[in-house]
Amino acid sequence: MSKKKGPLNKIRVLDFTRVYAGPYCTLLLGDMGADIIKIEQPEIGDDTRNFLPIKNGESGYFMYLNRNKKSMTLNLKSDEGRKIALQLAKDADVIVENFSPGTMKSLGLDYEIIQEINPDIIYASISGFGQTGPLKKKVAYDIVAQAMSGLIGVTGYPEYPPVKVGCSIADANVGVHCALGIVSALFYRECSGKGQYIDVAMLDSIVSVMENLFVQYTLSGIIPQRIGNDSKTTAPFAMFNSKDSYVVIAASNNKIFKRLVAAMGKPELLENEKFNSNQHRVENFEELKNLMETWTMQYTTEEIVTMLDEARVPVAPILSIKEVTELSQLKERDMFIENNHPVCGKFLTPGFPIKFSETPGSIKKAAPLLGEDTFNILKNMLNLSDGEIEKLKAKHVI
Repeated sequence: MSKKKGPLNKIRVLDFTRVYAGPYCTLLLGDMGADIIKIEQPEIGDDTRNFLPIKNGESGYFMYLNRNKKSMTLNLKSDEGRKIALQLAKDADVIVENFSPGTMKSLGLDYEIIQEINPDIIYASISGFGQTGPLKKKVAYDIVAQAMSGLIGVTGYPEYPPVKVGCSIADANVGVHCALGIVSALFYRECSGKGQYIDVAMLDSIVSVMENLFVQYTLSGIIPQRIGNDSKTTAPFAMFNSKDSYVVIAASNNKIFKRLVAAMGKPELLENEKFNSNQHRVENFEELKNLMETWTMQYTTEEIVTMLDEARVPVAPILSIKEVTELSQLKERDMFIENNHPVCGKFLTPGFPIKFSETPGSIKKAAPLLGEDTFNILKNMLNLSDGEIEKLKAKHVI
């Protein structure tokens, strides 16, 4: 493991987040070296501590999202808990929260309050619909944001009901956007000395990455519909049946299409007026797909991938999760990292996806047990005595 420190190694983050969107944001910050203090409700903790899979009483869901973090239990509804949170906030660089809008204000821990004691603070709020607008109070989870962004509406096949994307992409996406906002605000503070407030919504973030789907409507009046694995902007860009399973092929320009039809032994397709440009291939894709599938069904997926890789045509098999964990490309790039949890032992989780040459991200610490760092934080950061800590424990503040 590299001894180099991550780019955020001097940054302290006070993490009031739970479930996925917020914890994924702070996971990225922690992998980049930030000191993450995760505040959890006493005895209960983050909701995901009870999410499957469970091994030896510990959640794999939680363990992945909360590596490189310290866990401190704190009853924020108590006067003592709020006081401790404010003491921690005074020395923090960043605060991240993903409660419903207005919750942190009701706890006396909103941006305006924190800014009074820490003017340089960068305070980020993640929510389903944002801190403003008529839907700001609407309760949201990933599937709600997927539905209201239009994403579910364009996912699946036209003859079947709409389909949710296979992972919680709205949660992950808003987490990435929030992390980007935080590091940008840190850079701005480095230049100006000023902190700021960041408002990031799941709905906004998903709408922003919907490719050209909204432009299709606003530019041409066409309302995009479900089209399965095909594309209405480029062709061939789809999934095809093979002799033994499926294969995806993407040849979105004439140079690649020329290489594809040469590998297929059908160079004449490039001269056919139905297929001699991307526009024509999109317009006549059903005919083109039938011609291509006549070829793909003569070979196994492995044979097709070998042939088209050699021809420099984008191609891939449909891999299972098991096969992805065994992929040599991902192993070479440290995208599956061994965690050593004190209760569950060793297991693999996805690694940090950004590769820095000088300040590499890393996993230094397994996800914490509930409240395992509470005593050390109170004693070593806030200078509380053992007796004071015991009193807080007796009053269920921690």
